[in-house]
Amino acid sequence: MLELKNIKISLKNDGRQLVDDFSFTLKSGDKAVIIGEEGNGKSTLLKFIYNRELVDSYCDWEGNVVTKSKLAYLPQTMDERHYEKTLAEYFEETEYYLYTDILAQLGLSLEFILSEQKLGTLSGGEKVKVQLARLCMDAPDILLLDEPTNDLDISTLNWLEKFISRSRLPILFISHDETLIENTANVILHMEQLIRKTTCRISVARCPYREYLSNRRNRFAHQQQVAQKQRDDYDKQMEKWRQIYNRVDHEQRAITRQDPGGGRLLKKKMHSVLSMGKRFEREKENFIDFPEQEEAILTKFDEKLSLPSGKMVLSFSLDALHVDNRCLSQDIQLTVSGKEHIGITGKNGAGKSTLLALLWKEIKDRQDIIPAYMPQNYQEVLDFGKTPIQYLAENYTKEEVTKARTYMGSMRFTHEEMTGKIRNLSGGQRAKILFLDMVLKGANVLLLDEPTRNFSPLSGPVVRNALKNFGGAIISVSHDRKYLQEVCTTVYELTETGLHKIAYDK
Repeated sequence: MLELKNIKISLKNDGRQLVDDFSFTLKSGDKAVIIGEEGNGKSTLLKFIYNRELVDSYCDWEGNVVTKSKLAYLPQTMDERHYEKTLAEYFEETEYYLYTDILAQLGLSLEFILSEQKLGTLSGGEKVKVQLARLCMDAPDILLLDEPTNDLDISTLNWLEKFISRSRLPILFISHDETLIENTANVILHMEQLIRKTTCRISVARCPYREYLSNRRNRFAHQQQVAQKQRDDYDKQMEKWRQIYNRVDHEQRAITRQDPGGGRLLKKKMHSVLSMGKRFEREKENFIDFPEQEEAILTKFDEKLSLPSGKMVLSFSLDALHVDNRCLSQDIQLTVSGKEHIGITGKNGAGKSTLLALLWKEIKDRQDIIPAYMPQNYQEVLDFGKTPIQYLAENYTKEEVTKARTYMGSMRFTHEEMTGKIRNLSGGQRAKILFLDMVLKGANVLLLDEPTRNFSPLSGPVVRNALKNFGGAIISVSHDRKYLQEVCTTVYELTETGLHKIAYDK
């Protein structure tokens, strides 16, 4: 069991409260997911639970984490200090031979984990797999997983869903994969930043995700309805009260001195009217508040943006795709025209990101289109030393700065986040910057490597809808099942023998 008692966490740089007096118990059988918008502190809370020292440099905190259990923690990204280790060194202190079933389910062979290949050369999905395998070999009592689905191929995502669902261990995890959350979570921890990020709230619901969303919508709709009715009834009462007050006030002014008795009666009547008004005001103080919820991100591409259906966007062929002298695929052919939305999937390590980088080189200098690129590693295109405004308003004109601020406001950036360094932002906030850059440039051809992986399950539908309605061409690598279903008009699988069109259920 894991117990959080009266946890408070705030950021040192601006004092923003991420967690305020939060208590929670992770029980046996719990598969608890932490959801919330980008930058709300989900990863910080998970780090805090595992080891307070991980947040000491940038957070102030109070409260206690109580547990006698052995915790295992999967970070969002692998510690770069491991990059120079070989796989054999990474697993050398484990009894790996006792876990061949888990290795097999993850698609990891004994030959692979005992090899001299360095961790830094692994694909993103392979890094996640070897870390998951290593955690399981430590025989923990509780698992803390920060974005375990990042970069996993679809077969491994299916394995992970079964692993979480069937595990006897309590699991607290963060994920942006709506399908995984729908299929595994039985407890929802929803972290929100309200009133322009001046107030924080964590809601806890012990139910499946879709039920939580439905209950939340219904509860908010009912609260909105009751709150509105109270105010409507109050307005009607006050309108009647004002009519009575005005009539009595008029009678008081009109009464003559020849009728002092009538004056006393009217004075008494006015006292009663004023008491009634004060009672209405007291009742107003106890009205139910309108429901507060975190505003969804607002963004979309220009509706006028469009490519002609016959426009040739890409005609690409490659005899062989090599990475580190290894041939990953052969005879790759890809033709894209008009408004096609292409999705490329495949096993981890198949070379999808490498292929997308080659496609980017092919089109990035074209003058007849406006291309944009979101790589898996954002640092390839983002200057982490710049502020978001400096990156988005390239020439720093007043018009550009105003436009950048407006668009970032729609993506729920605070002033401090707009003017702070990109390196201090979360992965989801960096993804938002790249997304906004595409919108501001008026890009009509998008090359996207896992475009939805850092967006919250609440932002995901907004992003998918924007890309679904995008009037240009999209060439994307993704393992997001909802993205492939909703956005992509054609899905290819990259295999050793090239790109093969596959049927993907809509």
